[in-house]
Amino acid sequence: GLRNHGNTCFMNAVVQCLSNTAPLAEVLALGRYRAPAGRAEVTHRLAALVRALWTRDYTPQLSAEFKNIVSKHSAQFRGNAQHDALEFLLWLLDRMHEDLGTASPAPQTRGSEEVGDPRWGGHTGWLGVRHPRGQSFVQSHFQAQYRSSLTCPHCLKQSNTFDPFLCISLPIPLRQTRALNVVLVLQSERRRFLRVGLAVPLLGTVAELREMVAREGHIPPEQVILAEVSLQGFLRSLGDSEELGAAGEGAPLYAFQPPPTRRPGCPRSLPASPGPAQPEAQHPLPSAARSSDCLHRGASSRVLLLLCNTASDGHRLARFGPPLVLREERGISWEQLQQSILGQLRALLRAEVRAQGMGVPLFRIRLAEGMEPCTYLSPQDPHPLCHPAIDRALQLSGSGGPPHVRLMAEWDLNTKERLFGSVQEEAVEDAESVGLQQQAHRQQPSCTLDECFQLYTKEEQV
Repeated sequence: GLRNHGNTCFMNAVVQCLSNTAPLAEVLALGRYRAPAGRAEVTHRLAALVRALWTRDYTPQLSAEFKNIVSKHSAQFRGNAQHDALEFLLWLLDRMHEDLGTASPAPQTRGSEEVGDPRWGGHTGWLGVRHPRGQSFVQSHFQAQYRSSLTCPHCLKQSNTFDPFLCISLPIPLRQTRALNVVLVLQSERRRFLRVGLAVPLLGTVAELREMVAREGHIPPEQVILAEVSLQGFLRSLGDSEELGAAGEGAPLYAFQPPPTRRPGCPRSLPASPGPAQPEAQHPLPSAARSSDCLHRGASSRVLLLLCNTASDGHRLARFGPPLVLREERGISWEQLQQSILGQLRALLRAEVRAQGMGVPLFRIRLAEGMEPCTYLSPQDPHPLCHPAIDRALQLSGSGGPPHVRLMAEWDLNTKERLFGSVQEEAVEDAESVGLQQQAHRQQPSCTLDECFQLYTKEEQV
């Protein structure tokens, strides 16, 4: 190492860099340079310092003498103030260039048109011009030139300009993706819930995420419903035009596949209830029973519902069981809707209550649309899904995926424990991609110098 003589870390860092630049270190350490008599004090001291580093003969006196010579020739670096290492490097290279007896050649004006390499349109810059006094070692090894080509998109005429440079600031390629876990809720008996890991673009949109989820679940993109589901229930659904920046950060992200639609004219069969069903639930609803005030305004006769079950202890709500996806007739009664929900939860019901009748309302249902005050569906309403709030929710469901309504079933804690016991959230299987994406994005991104140059010279539209 080099002794710090009072805020000389910027100087020591530059000396170490130049000492480890093999062509320059060889020229300095072996004295393979020529300098006019009485000049090149800075270069001589630097050469002595580099030689001492490579022969292990370094003493703090050598770096102190180098600092004194630098202070003698540059008032900027006198004293013990802090300085920028790159600024000192540029000064030192320029000083070495002058010490070795060649003034820096004046660069050609931008757009110079020297006859040269036909691959550059017959142009070379100042590098193609031989200067009568020749180039110094510093210039030939540390100086280069840009060739900037500008092509008109209309007439396709190309203009080439040349600029010399001694240093460039290269951009570092940053990771363009982040790991995002999505829970797929599929209509499959073999695999209902599956958590997959995706590498989503940082600057992408929800539409791109929808395509990725569709490929993972092998379902059409237009059938995917993306929603954030927290420990308390639904937060929001995601529309295609939204940016992906904050998606999945507020709560885990779920992708729902709607149940298949029945062909028109097929009879409606309700899921089996935990107890004996009412007679009207065992037969298709007559057309008169499906009519309501909202249906004649053009609303669909069937509605897609996303539903979370929550239990309240009087202070807070906690989600339990899996989120459900139902497709129901708008004209069904509260009892039929309750039977449909219980049918989806039948596997979670305690054995001793499966044979009991469930004729009374067991929970309250409200819309999870973030509206104030909360909108609850009434068990006394003959057609609760025809509430005007359902129509508003369908209109506000956003672009991307089929229109749907998010509902929250709020259970009393005692009722929930009597029917379901200590059931918590759904069990989700992790795909192999979850671990792979987390591991890939946990590692510090690395890049080569060539990749930095490729990003720096990447073509762009002006």
